[in-house]
Amino acid sequence: MAGHSKWKNIQHRKGRQDAAKAKLFTKISKEIYQAARAGGADPNTNPRLKHAIAKAKDANIPSENIERTIKKATGQLDGVSYEEIIYEGYGPGGVAVMVEALTDNRNRTAADVRHIFTKNGGNLGESGCVSFMFDRKGIIEISRENKDLDEDSVMMAALDAGAEDFEATEESFEIKTTPEDFETVRTSLEEAGYELDTAEISMIPQNTVKVTGEDAEKMLKLVEMLESNDDVQDVYTNFDIDEEELEKMQ
Repeated sequence: MAGHSKWKNIQHRKGRQDAAKAKLFTKISKEIYQAARAGGADPNTNPRLKHAIAKAKDANIPSENIERTIKKATGQLDGVSYEEIIYEGYGPGGVAVMVEALTDNRNRTAADVRHIFTKNGGNLGESGCVSFMFDRKGIIEISRENKDLDEDSVMMAALDAGAEDFEATEESFEIKTTPEDFETVRTSLEEAGYELDTAEISMIPQNTVKVTGEDAEKMLKLVEMLESNDDVQDVYTNFDIDEEELEKMQ
């Protein structure tokens, strides 16, 4: 579970924010589009859309932008058509990498992703070559910056809401759910007054691969370049880098 926070902590350590606001808006808008297109415009009957809208609101995307995207997806407005693609491969040191993309041009995206892998010492593989190494889980994190939070109270609130697992780290309380229970647990914690630092459905590696030296530097660059691509929605890996190794890269 703690491995899920590794990349986020590295980004923070490197002083790097997520994508620029405009890029983030584009990625979330694509996610809303695809969710509405696949499951309909009503978030009450479309959990995927409900989750995407929640992400949009967390990112301060205006409501009118959200509504316009949903209308495009359901044919009420003209718009481009996106398709979902998952790329799988290996990074430096044998690290497993999964890339989720939404694109209106499959050939362009495939070429871009392949180039990024090759440039950073990795290679694309066949569908299914690494996906079996990951489990799809709901992940919720509550920061421990609020010193008034009681660990036992947070744990009981999470478990009572249907959480699958709970872990306390130095930085946060980490809550794991099944994808099906994610929205229920998230809503219950928010209604209980907890401020959620992270709430997403993610791919959690079953095991991690430790990388050092040049492999570690290339691995970080690989993930950064993939995340910077407009068509890439999410990147999942199973790498691990020691704190001492991170210090060398500052």
